[in-house]
Amino acid sequence: MKLIHTGDIHYGMNPDADKPWGKERAADVKNSISVIVSECRKREVDLLLVSGDLFHRQPIMRDIKEVNYLFSTIPDVNVVIVAGNHDRISENSSIHSFPWANNVHYIKTSDISSIFLPDINTEVYGFSYENYEIRENKLAGIKAPDNGRINILLAHGGDLSHVPFDKNELGNAGFSYVALGHIHKPQVLVDNNVVYCGSPEPLDVTETGKHGFYYVEIDDISANVINLDFIPSASVQYISLVINVSTVSTNSELLMSVSEEINRRGVNNIYRIKIRGMRDPDIEFDLSVLQSKLKIAQIIDDSEPQYNFARLCADHPSDMIGFFIQQLHRPESGIIDKKALCYGVNALLHTTEERGQA
Repeated sequence: MKLIHTGDIHYGMNPDADKPWGKERAADVKNSISVIVSECRKREVDLLLVSGDLFHRQPIMRDIKEVNYLFSTIPDVNVVIVAGNHDRISENSSIHSFPWANNVHYIKTSDISSIFLPDINTEVYGFSYENYEIRENKLAGIKAPDNGRINILLAHGGDLSHVPFDKNELGNAGFSYVALGHIHKPQVLVDNNVVYCGSPEPLDVTETGKHGFYYVEIDDISANVINLDFIPSASVQYISLVINVSTVSTNSELLMSVSEEINRRGVNNIYRIKIRGMRDPDIEFDLSVLQSKLKIAQIIDDSEPQYNFARLCADHPSDMIGFFIQQLHRPESGIIDKKALCYGVNALLHTTEERGQA
């Protein structure tokens, strides 16, 4: 039996709404379902599992119809869905009354229930969220029945606020495969059968690394997983770049370094840039010219001016600058105190220069 395991699609989300490429990202998120459906068709899978957060919020009818149409284009593939914390099923949710395509099976119960698919001798167990948080481990003590079927558990959660399960307990529960959602990073928790699929598209600048979904083959006789392949599908990557500077670095040099690195890694990707190191106090870094040309979502300047505090104290023995350095310049100072010292000295020096010029 062949299946594809996905989840955390967040259909309807716009990851970078305030950026020039925001509409592209919203389209990428929606298009991820088409990519998954195409892969189901290509690999002739029997089952598509959606482990929660198919939608970014409780879906409107228009979005349900769009998604249902895409699933209806693979009529030979059984699609089984549970709701996660984002697309939880409220009392007045359209999910309750919507006429899904014949091949789509939505587990709507808040308690664990199952759907038996006789054509592939497979039973899928799961439950849907009714509230944003479920602090109870609703999977505690769960066991797969010994019924001669391929038994699969479909679940969403894994942190303290969202079904805090024990991964080893799930690994020993007797299921052929445990398809998990909620964590957007793909990862195999136990052997080949307790798996987070991750999100098919990265959804914010912190979601670096690979994104896609899993293709799984389960032996019809032993009911064991015999093949587990991750299929990358993301249209872009969020990439964190750390650029180290020194007291000889200039803004022009920084612009060139960042531009070269982005061109090497791909101009279609989206970048979060961190500047680290000690810089010349006379140098200010400004990457705005690159932000207008490249997909730079965030710039964090953690560089610090390398002041000679001993010399400054000697030059300013009895004014505010000297007193300020004496109060904050201590060997045991933490990062925040050091930053406050640098920012404060910089402001005082500029104030002094402006007064001197006046």
